[in-house]
Amino acid sequence: MGGAGLKGLRIGNLFAKVPIVQGGMGVGISLSGLAAATANAGGVGVIAAAGIGLLERDGSRDFLGASVRALRREIRKARELTRGVLGVNIMVALSNFADLVRTAVEEKIDIIFSGAGLPMSLPELVKGSATKIAPIVSSGRAAALVLKRWKDKYSYVSDAVVVEGPLAGGHLGFKPDQIADCDYSLEKILVDVVEAVKGFGELAGREVPVIAGGGVYTGADIRRILGLGAAGVQMATRFVATEECDASPEFKRAYLEAREGDLEIIASPVGMPGRAIRNAFLDDVGAGRRKPFACPYKCIITCDYEKAPYCISLALLNAQKGRMDKGFAFAGRNAYRVDRIVKVQELVDSLVAEYEKSDEGSAEV
Repeated sequence: MGGAGLKGLRIGNLFAKVPIVQGGMGVGISLSGLAAATANAGGVGVIAAAGIGLLERDGSRDFLGASVRALRREIRKARELTRGVLGVNIMVALSNFADLVRTAVEEKIDIIFSGAGLPMSLPELVKGSATKIAPIVSSGRAAALVLKRWKDKYSYVSDAVVVEGPLAGGHLGFKPDQIADCDYSLEKILVDVVEAVKGFGELAGREVPVIAGGGVYTGADIRRILGLGAAGVQMATRFVATEECDASPEFKRAYLEAREGDLEIIASPVGMPGRAIRNAFLDDVGAGRRKPFACPYKCIITCDYEKAPYCISLALLNAQKGRMDKGFAFAGRNAYRVDRIVKVQELVDSLVAEYEKSDEGSAEV
């Protein structure tokens, strides 16, 4: 599966035949369907926990309970569909972060990826289990901070580290003025993260693989990123444009119809910049027109819902269900390059083929 030169990704006793982690995309974009298909294709399939309870019938009445129930069900469904490597993405900023982590551990998930904040207490929540953990960071400094805390307080050396650059979709771990600054490019911060992580691996006597994402689009990109010291890549935007992606056809069509100028940085109600595909909903918000809502969820601890111009969870739920007039699609910087919907296996095969044909000088940025 991995081709003559493309090595697989090893995370402890886990092994993915292709070094591709499908990025977790919240509020129902990456659920069991996409995660299982990716795992079957040899990568790491990831279920996103953010907003998962909104997909339940009682999600507005019992959001926290519904979230745990939905996550448990999606993990079990994925397990029925694949014997490959499965992960979950659980944002630190979620108000029920600890409950979701415990649920994933109870369901014996292979690995938990956690960002949108520094997951300082994560080792305590997985203690005694076989579940691997990996923080998602945006700098070498953040990686060193988390890994040192885990080592000092819990005697735990991270199983992997994910570094996300500013070309990613969704919420970004950068200040607005850093997003277009070359000093914060994925290539630069990746090198810093690899250097920061190296010493912890040496202490543990094993490799702590670094997985890099944010703007990785082609097989040539994969070659370039691996050449900088990454053990694998994280890709999300490409996986939206697949038949198995759990989003609505209308959501996927937004990717197909997007032009380069439609990708914009928005100020999210959760207090972070985000990258999304511009549409009429976001135009209204940009013009100062508030979208009235009540907040029964309180799902993200950083959200100032009393001042927010709209409910981001509701907007993303609407988009997932195809109601694009009442929401919008998060997307990576390269989403405008998407021109067709393919099966996950076809996508992975094409990326491997591109990798094999490429050299370090041919990657597109």
